[in-house]
Amino acid sequence: MARAATTTDAFNAVAEPRRRQILDLLAAGERPVNDLVELLGLAQPQVSKHLRVLREVDLVHVRDDGRRRMYRLNAEPLRSIHDWLRKYEQTWNARFDLLDDVLDDLKKDDLKEAETPDGDD
Repeated sequence: MARAATTTDAFNAVAEPRRRQILDLLAAGERPVNDLVELLGLAQPQVSKHLRVLREVDLVHVRDDGRRRMYRLNAEPLRSIHDWLRKYEQTWNARFDLLDDVLDDLKKDDLKEAETPDGDD
C-alpha cells in the first residue's frame, strides 16, 4: 500500500517529530542548514529532506546568503492547526477548572483533619 504524502498540508508536515524540532529551532531565528544538522544530530541529507517537506507546505522559507542557505520559519500555515486546536483548549481548560475544584476540596479536608484532635491520646 502506498504511503500517504506528508507534504499535503501543515498538519501532515508537523506530524513528524524531527520536523517539529526544526520548527522549534527556527522559531528562535533564521539558521543555516549546517547549524540545524549540528543541533539535531542528523545527517545533512536527512535534515534537507525534512526542510524540503517544510518548504513544500510553506512552513519555512529559504534564501541564499553567499554559499549558505538560510532557513526561517513562516508560522502562517500553523494558523490552521492553532484554530483547530482552539476548541480542544476550551475543553481542557474546563476540565482543569474542575480538577482545581477537586484539589481545593481535598486541601480543605486535609486542613480540617489536621485541626481536629484525634482523641486517642
